[in-house]
Amino acid sequence: MLLQKDQNPALNTVTAYGDGFLEINRVRYDSAICFAPEGPIRGLAVRAAAELDAALLQDLVGLKPAARDPLAFLDDAEPALERPADAPEVLLIGTGPRQIFLRPDVLRPLLSLGIGVETMTTQAAARTYNILMSEERRVLALLLPGDPS
Repeated sequence: MLLQKDQNPALNTVTAYGDGFLEINRVRYDSAICFAPEGPIRGLAVRAAAELDAALLQDLVGLKPAARDPLAFLDDAEPALERPADAPEVLLIGTGPRQIFLRPDVLRPLLSLGIGVETMTTQAAARTYNILMSEERRVLALLLPGDPS
């Protein structure tokens, strides 16, 4: 399905999708990808939503461990994370042809820092990404193409 006729070549735009593939700026991808409106398109070695974990999502968003008190381990608290200034407002996760919700422990670190996370079908995530990107929102998309069968 063709999504966008006109596009700004400076921005990453979902131009098409189909069974088992995604197209960003008219370049076809057959595996999971992560991208923002600007910057590189990052290929991921993830084949299913069940493989997504908190560490991967934190890495994609750019979260770093915050400076800690060296005695903080005495409080038995989880390591604190620092939200970078350019962190996305929302992370859209396209889980393939079916919507699959991620476990709360996977989402909790992002949500605690005010980063919204939405899981939906890849088709819905692609359309939502294009809308948010056109509104100049800070959005990050992680899209799984799904099984072509």
